[in-house]
Amino acid sequence: MHIDQEIKLDFADVLIRPKRSALPSRAEVDIRREFVFKHSQRRYRGIPIIAANMDTIGTFEMALALAPFELSVALHKHYREDELVRFFSSLEVKSSAFYSMGITKPDHEKFERVASGTGEAIEYVCIDVANGYTESFVKFVEKFREAYPKLTIMAGNVVTGEMTEEMILSGVDIVKVGIGPGSVCTTRSMTGVGYPQLSAVIECADAAHGLGGLICADGGCTAPGDLAKAFGGGADFVMLGGMLAGHAECSGDVIEKHGKQYKRFYGMSSRAAMEKYAGGIAQYRAAEGRETLVEYRGPVAATVQEILGGVRSACTYVGARKLKELTKRTTFVRVSGRANDSFDESG
Repeated sequence: MHIDQEIKLDFADVLIRPKRSALPSRAEVDIRREFVFKHSQRRYRGIPIIAANMDTIGTFEMALALAPFELSVALHKHYREDELVRFFSSLEVKSSAFYSMGITKPDHEKFERVASGTGEAIEYVCIDVANGYTESFVKFVEKFREAYPKLTIMAGNVVTGEMTEEMILSGVDIVKVGIGPGSVCTTRSMTGVGYPQLSAVIECADAAHGLGGLICADGGCTAPGDLAKAFGGGADFVMLGGMLAGHAECSGDVIEKHGKQYKRFYGMSSRAAMEKYAGGIAQYRAAEGRETLVEYRGPVAATVQEILGGVRSACTYVGARKLKELTKRTTFVRVSGRANDSFDESG
């Protein structure tokens, strides 16, 4: 047994301290990023926000709605093969949609069939497991990279620097960071396992950038300011679930209740998800997610504008003309615990 005595922080534990700025307007801020991925060597240019690969969020409709904003979507992995082939073969707009998959043999075989039916239309793959610390996960990633050297691979989830480094050395371009911070994730309460998300982002970003890799902060964002904190902490991409829930582009019917309209939103390890896709919860495990109703919010476009506006405003408060400058201009001030402590995280 070991106790780590260092303070670890979530987004709610800090604020970004303002700094003098020469920016005349939020309109002057460029929140696009440009990357050349370490392994695939593909080029990316866009706003590095990704809709999560949850079956209520990572939909075809969401991908098409976010593409004009230059945002991405990690499609959920429960679409049928013919649906995926049709989507990737007939995109009318430039989209960096991620094909999502697990690490089982059927997952791999399904991907091979979809990929063969779409030519080179699939450029991004998200290899997604709840626990990125298993040997089987690492071996799968290594073999997948060897088989598909030109694909951009995002994989996870992990929360520590050493595992981030192993992922990148195994062929991952973008390491997905986060265990337990999601709004409908109950891993922390059910298992006692997790890591405060801001500290995980800071530590994993440091590890990844030292090797030329990138990270995606997955989970824990409940407001636009949390995205700013994630980017300020060193995240290259941010993945959103709950902030995009309840919109017209999300799957599921609108539910009428007490005179209001709602949509269902649940974690992919919840009882609802496992009953839907696995016929129930296996005897050897417990549900690690919950189900909730989110008030219906109509088309996602207005929410996206609000999110992007918040990130731009954060940049103006610290004088960052471009999003990539935000981490260099960020000083986090603790607002919980020992409230007088502060620290500077400069990239």
